Amino acid sequence: MTRPVTLPFYAKLAFILVTLICFAFIFCTGKDILTPVLMAFLFAVLLLPMFTFLNTRVKIPRHLSAIICLLIFLSFIIGILIFISYQVTYMANDFDTIKKNANSFIVEIHKFIQDNFQVSIGDQKKYLDSMTKDSVKTGQAKLGSFIISISDVLLDSMIIIVYTFLFLIYKEHFKLFLAKLIKKENHPVLMDILSQVKVSINNYIVSLIIEMIVVSVLTGLGLWIIGIKYFILLGLITGILNLIPYIGITIAGIITVLASLTGSAEMSIILGILIVNIIVQFIDNNLLVPLIINSKVEINAFVSIMGIIIGGAAAGISGMFLAIPLLAILKIIFDRIDSLSPWGYLMGNHVPRKFAWRKRKVAAEN
Repeated sequence: MTRPVTLPFYAKLAFILVTLICFAFIFCTGKDILTPVLMAFLFAVLLLPMFTFLNTRVKIPRHLSAIICLLIFLSFIIGILIFISYQVTYMANDFDTIKKNANSFIVEIHKFIQDNFQVSIGDQKKYLDSMTKDSVKTGQAKLGSFIISISDVLLDSMIIIVYTFLFLIYKEHFKLFLAKLIKKENHPVLMDILSQVKVSINNYIVSLIIEMIVVSVLTGLGLWIIGIKYFILLGLITGILNLIPYIGITIAGIITVLASLTGSAEMSIILGILIVNIIVQFIDNNLLVPLIINSKVEINAFVSIMGIIIGGAAAGISGMFLAIPLLAILKIIFDRIDSLSPWGYLMGNHVPRKFAWRKRKVAAEN
């Protein structure tokens, strides 16, 4: 019988860091392959309760249950996209009004810059003309890259659907694979990890949906109060884009400002939109996120921000979206392995009020 090898702290730390670096390198190198797989895994976990109900309770065959789950999920997504496209088409009828109000808004900006920064309108127009010429030169290249990116998104969407289907029907197969990797005496820990991962991801995605609905309602209500015409559409777009950390709300604000030009070009409307976005973000960041999101995944703000930044640098918007659930999975694993439990505590949000070092009492010599 072999004795377990006890390593010093610095050796354990080196092994952990090397392992994390290897995982990060593999993810950055193969992000185009791994990102759809991870997205499909999240969607499969979300659909797993429905799949289990159809397969075990209703006694529908495994493949048919997976297809029904995917059809329901896709119907929900397609319904939202149809509603948005219908509203955007309806908004296009006000294009002439938008163009007129945009010109008036630009004139007001020119006057504001001239009065406060002493830059003449002629100099401003010359600068804009030079910027426009540079934009036209690179316009064709940007259009080509945009078309390629759209085709990549469509291809990734199809792959994610296929992967989600396969995750559902091969669920037990993957469980058996993990059971074969782990020793039998550690199977209770493995079962606990898998159970907690399922609960954590389900809670996280459901919390995101609740947050999206609340932000959409609050934004739509605020825009309705200040008199924005397409407040329902803009509230929904803000709620969806709010799922993208940091940059999502900025994009939503720009879209809302542009859409407000269907009614008026007054600066008071623009100011009202900014106030509505600031209030909604204050409520979201200080009430919704701590109560709905952080209470479910139990990841502290420092680790969350770092994870989102690293995920965005590694895989763009998809990496930012995947950062929190991946961190939650890592924390669940760390908490249940004794040698890694300090790292799980570091990622958690249970901050002690105070900490005092315990001093060892030295017995007095006789």
